[in-house]
Amino acid sequence: MLDQIRPAIVLTVLLSAVTGLAYPLAITGAAQAAFPGQANGSRIERDGVTIGSDLIGQNFAQPGYFWPRPSATGPDPYNAAASSGSNYGPTDARLIERASASVEALGGGVVPADGVTTSASGLDPHISPQYAASQVARVATARAVDPSVVEGVLASVTEGPALGIFGEPRVNVLRLNVALDEAAPNGN
Repeated sequence: MLDQIRPAIVLTVLLSAVTGLAYPLAITGAAQAAFPGQANGSRIERDGVTIGSDLIGQNFAQPGYFWPRPSATGPDPYNAAASSGSNYGPTDARLIERASASVEALGGGVVPADGVTTSASGLDPHISPQYAASQVARVATARAVDPSVVEGVLASVTEGPALGIFGEPRVNVLRLNVALDEAAPNGN
């Protein structure tokens, strides 16, 4: 029996060292060398301070900023520790109530779908250019700037489909608001 236990223990230690230490260290080193920004969380910095990530949305509620889509992450919007979708069906009264409240907060009328629905994770950092465009007047008024200034900033940060063909155009809300602070800093 000892003849079988010894090789099993040696093999377990060896495989643990390879798969638990060597491989993760090699992949981490390769990622740091090839894609340092992405490997470190796709951080967005302002004045040397990390203010967020390209990958996780943030809750903006002030009228002088573009608002993200609603978040389903529990009582605190955009809480990365509580990532989840709402799983509300189209006839669920809670979805209808939340969507109605979102439409009212956005001034009523026609609101793009991402203005009233959550993403699957509840953390999506992007909104559609249509939803962003529907907020230009509010943001320009709150910042006391001409809407053309806000529209220019919006156009400068709107991303096209990945590789020109995959997905839809989108706007990263944090990047948009950072660019807006640079273009119209006195209107906050």
